Amino acid sequence: MSHEDPLRDAVRQLARFPGIGERTAQRMAYWLLRQPPDVAQEISRAVGALHAGMKRCGTCCNIAGSDPCPICAAAPRNTGVVCVVERPQDVAAIEQSSAHRGRYHVLDGAISPLDGVGPDELRIRELLIRVHHGELQEAVIATDPDVEGDATALYLASLLKPLGVRVTRLAHGISVGTEIEYADRSSVARALENRREL
Repeated sequence: MSHEDPLRDAVRQLARFPGIGERTAQRMAYWLLRQPPDVAQEISRAVGALHAGMKRCGTCCNIAGSDPCPICAAAPRNTGVVCVVERPQDVAAIEQSSAHRGRYHVLDGAISPLDGVGPDELRIRELLIRVHHGELQEAVIATDPDVEGDATALYLASLLKPLGVRVTRLAHGISVGTEIEYADRSSVARALENRREL
């Protein structure tokens, strides 16, 4: 009876992570072999506990260790301004900027007909419940600056504006520190469209 090579099996499993190819997975596996055995056990335990230890926030649909999540539970935040994002990791990125002091709403994706994702597959119903409870005065749409993100933003605006919610969208354009001559055409076009008065 032949057994699977543990190293090859570990490489194959590690390569399942997004952005990790076989070579990187192999480096990770060899790194684990050089560590004391308890390091691999701690990593395995932490990964194994993810599903059981994380919850979906009943307010913003973010994934956190508690319900409500720490952001929704924080008192000094502006409850009337909600930043709408595609993924939980987008919340973390915006939080690192320290520029948004409101709350969040996680859609769990973007409208993408080619991938079979319509509005009913997103957490839009939960957002509308927040509107009907009077929580929302402004929705800051922070979906990705791509076709799917733009379609989702336009769809949300068509739902929220008639309900009296102010709808804004993150500005897109040339990144800070980029020389204009090296910016791509789409970024330059968006920067011109999103210009503001000084």
